[in-house]
Amino acid sequence: MYDLIIRNGAIVDGTGETPFVGDIAIQNDRIVQVGKVDGAARREIDATGQIVTPGWVDIHTHYDGQATWDPLLAPSSWHGVTTAIMGNCGVGFAPVRPDARNFLIELMEGVEDIPGAALHEGIDWQWESFPEYLDALEAKPRAIDIGTHVPHAPVRAYVLGDRCNTDYVPNADEIARMAAIVREGVEAGALGFSTSRTLLHKDLKGVYMPGTFAGSDEMLALGLSMKGLRHGVFEMVSDHLGDDDEWKWVKGFAEQTGLPVTLVATSAQAYEGNKMYNIAEESRAEGMDIRPQIAGRPTGILHGLTSNFHVFVASPTFRDKVAPLALAERLALMAKPEIRAAILSEDSPLIRAAIGTSPSDAALATSLGSGSLLWRIFPLGERPNYEPDREQSVAGMAETAGVSALEMMYDLLLRDAGQELFYQPLGGYVTYNFDFFRKNMQHPNVLFGLSDGGAHCGVIADAGMPTFILTYWGRDRTKGEQFPLEFLVRKLTSDTAQAYGLNDRGQLKPGLLADLNIIDFETLKLFRPEAINDLPAGGRRLVQRTEGYRFTIKSGQVTFEDGVHTGALPGGLVRGGREAVILPMAAE
Repeated sequence: MYDLIIRNGAIVDGTGETPFVGDIAIQNDRIVQVGKVDGAARREIDATGQIVTPGWVDIHTHYDGQATWDPLLAPSSWHGVTTAIMGNCGVGFAPVRPDARNFLIELMEGVEDIPGAALHEGIDWQWESFPEYLDALEAKPRAIDIGTHVPHAPVRAYVLGDRCNTDYVPNADEIARMAAIVREGVEAGALGFSTSRTLLHKDLKGVYMPGTFAGSDEMLALGLSMKGLRHGVFEMVSDHLGDDDEWKWVKGFAEQTGLPVTLVATSAQAYEGNKMYNIAEESRAEGMDIRPQIAGRPTGILHGLTSNFHVFVASPTFRDKVAPLALAERLALMAKPEIRAAILSEDSPLIRAAIGTSPSDAALATSLGSGSLLWRIFPLGERPNYEPDREQSVAGMAETAGVSALEMMYDLLLRDAGQELFYQPLGGYVTYNFDFFRKNMQHPNVLFGLSDGGAHCGVIADAGMPTFILTYWGRDRTKGEQFPLEFLVRKLTSDTAQAYGLNDRGQLKPGLLADLNIIDFETLKLFRPEAINDLPAGGRRLVQRTEGYRFTIKSGQVTFEDGVHTGALPGGLVRGGREAVILPMAAE
């Protein structure tokens, strides 16, 4: 007798092949049969009219602190993620000397916008070395599997101390010590090494994070520390992927180690003439595995009264009289005509950028979206539209209504009892469509990533990215072509799993882990993000809920049923080179 049989579902198996109707039998934590299953099981689930997919493998999250106290790792687990990889962008919490814990917390708070009070209260520091951190993660049961990189910033802080984020250039001995720590961590089971080389990443004091200006000799040495291992991904976010010098050492790492690289480009130069994608393709033809990451939509800042940000946040009346109040009191005060008139009459750099009136604020306007920012801020409503038209912007709505854009923004902030949020796509959104994303999502080397689950608690809520990709690109898009469902599922499962050597998951085949989603695809939807105060110390975060995941199954156990956690915690730590091995396949 099987433990579980899923019957009559439309199986989208993660290979990219055409979906088919069939059954799946599960024994213990493994899939044992796919197709027509005879016999009985202790539990059967009728999946008629629903799709059955592998669990999503999300390779770009920041649960490094949350994983030490939260067994669910929501919101990712709400969205069908069964494996999450963290330690990205060079930030994390190991290795760490006791006197450097606060530094790493402030770094994480600055770079990833995770409340420091929550991290201080939530993290029970049971480690110093990276292997000890892995052991601490492994000791806690959870609803999903996690894996992690060795992050550059803690390694630098551990070896260089207070000099880690200065212009000090480490000597050969110090670089060797850092390389030894990276290798020790990867040998112990880290899935790779991560770093950040973007000016976007600063600590809480505004100082660029350790490693931002590290020389190519240091970068290559830390990467080459993984040489000879059978696993180890080099993950990097960089402003310099339009520069030939950056590509020289990146390709040198891939060529010398045979290990994969995954890249997040944060400068326009990387995309000019498709440079990054062309180099990745040329490298693939030469036997190197270089994989750019892309999200399913632009990362977007969320403006609103429940967010940490909106265009009036720096206005003196709002800052001094409104901001200190609870939401209900804010609404009551902002509804008063004299407060409205005062805020609308006041000046700030944000307001000048929003209405595009001050050349002296060109740098701010560029960072927020050049020109009048309010032409590229869009109210989300209860059912968000992330690819809106120009007329649906705040400025567009104001033009239609015959009022100023600032008046429209003010009044919309009060909508839905102050729960309204506004999407500001980064990168300008000058074409008012996602054709750029569609083109690059098709590239054979591209990995779907950048959900940033666990991070950016106050202004971004992208952890539901897998759900967005599935619904929008597979069903709802009308402003251009969609993608076949089987393509999207493959990109969210086997492509991401195999990039990290997690060959025991990502497809619905006998012998692989029974990580699955059963989804009512026709009703699957995302709701407007909302603010909740469920972090340690009452910390607030923006989360996005979903509906339509009928069942999520991790290692053969039903973990979520219609969005409700069942109490099962079959997940754990995935160690590279151990659990992540190619398993013998049972006969189909």
